[in-house]
Amino acid sequence: MVRLIKLIGVVLVVLLVAVVVVWWWYLRADSMEPPELPGEVQTGSLEHDGLRRDWLAYVPAARSPHPALVLVMHGSRGNGEQMRALTRYGFDVLAERYDFIAVYPNGFEDHWNDCRGTADYAANRQNIDDVGFLRTLVRRMAEEWGVDPSRVFATGLSNGGQMAYRLGLEAPELVAGIAAVAANLPVVATMDCEPTGQAVAALVMNGTADPVNPYEGGLVEIFGNTSRGEVRSAVATAAYWAGLAGYSGDGEQRVWPRRDAGDDTSVTSTDWTGAGKVPVSLVTITGGGHTVPHPLFDLPAILGPTSHQLDGPEVIWSFFSGIEPTPR
Repeated sequence: MVRLIKLIGVVLVVLLVAVVVVWWWYLRADSMEPPELPGEVQTGSLEHDGLRRDWLAYVPAARSPHPALVLVMHGSRGNGEQMRALTRYGFDVLAERYDFIAVYPNGFEDHWNDCRGTADYAANRQNIDDVGFLRTLVRRMAEEWGVDPSRVFATGLSNGGQMAYRLGLEAPELVAGIAAVAANLPVVATMDCEPTGQAVAALVMNGTADPVNPYEGGLVEIFGNTSRGEVRSAVATAAYWAGLAGYSGDGEQRVWPRRDAGDDTSVTSTDWTGAGKVPVSLVTITGGGHTVPHPLFDLPAILGPTSHQLDGPEVIWSFFSGIEPTPR
């Protein structure tokens, strides 16, 4: 009996150590304290469609009377504060440097009602009017901070990237440009949006080793949940936006310089640009996962590798800042 008790004790210790190792390797993310910046972090709420909707915003100290606005949307089971941390406060830093307000809205019950009609989260099941919420939020930012309506942009990770796609499809007059990270457009069979067919500047940033959103297209799966259905490939997603913008070619290929010799990921892009047309870009991170790229910090390994060859927020803002504003 004593020997059995000792054996059970040893097994429990081994299991505990294994759990700790698995947590450290697969679920641990590098921590980072918010940088000291002169602007303000503010919270707010509004009522839309009978629901209270919340957000937080970084308002730069050195802002002009009519700054740009960037909506930064979280992924599944997330919120605005988590998205600030996942992007390593990069949009806050860029907002202070380049004169825009970064707003991190919260989805309904931690999700956005994107265009994937079979998704089982409440935002989709209850058909939450997230487009209307974001439209109202932009109007609030214009009233309070004088945001320039011709320079409103939307970006997001995963479910947040899918929400950016929805804005581009259904409300292109609201956003001058969109950028989606770790997200491909759903296939036609499960598309639950009504595209206007109007062109919008679009950046697609996806990793080829993404364990959730398959780069080559196919079934999206999160811990066995396949309700989100199938998506197109990253190339087909970018080609869709390029087609709306009036491009017929394959785009210009570019190999990006390496920033981190010790990182096995690499970056290429396909860019569509032309006189009188909005830009479209596909940034492919070979070996990259379901993460926001950052030169220093890693997200949990369970999401796949975090590329250190580029700074995600920096690339996204560079794309947005190059878009010619149109009168609204």
